[in-house]
Amino acid sequence: MKPENQGNRIIADNRYARHEYFITDVYEAGLVLTGTEVKAARNGKVALKDGWAEVRNGEAWLEGVHISEYSHGNIENHKPVHARKLLLHKQEILKLIGKTREKGLTLIPLKMYLKEGRIKCEIGLAKGKKLHDKRETLKTREQEAEARSAMKARRYQ
Repeated sequence: MKPENQGNRIIADNRYARHEYFITDVYEAGLVLTGTEVKAARNGKVALKDGWAEVRNGEAWLEGVHISEYSHGNIENHKPVHARKLLLHKQEILKLIGKTREKGLTLIPLKMYLKEGRIKCEIGLAKGKKLHDKRETLKTREQEAEARSAMKARRYQ
């Protein structure tokens, strides 16, 4: 019996990544997880902030992501932080190898979500922002918010 809600449900979101990096390309990858990791992730016990991804020996790996231990797990419970294999197509991995060799580009996990009952991770090819870039982003965001509020106020006059 399958649950009725088969849509995408976000488990964890890395809002910090979009503040600290320019995201150029986004990839969807599956994850190789153990049973207790899946149960803990479904409960939302995931922290992506300190995570990154890398390509080693033709395979993509997710590093530094914290998935808390499952509360009802036993002695076979998983370690919270360890390397987890990302499932990507070979062409995507080859493309990532070429792009991550460029200066200043890295792979950052953006969000983790359920898609048709499977846990997926969205990773982004990112380039670090400088301080003035962050200030510019905040400035444009504030200007857009002011414009929206002005339009809203004008609409109700």
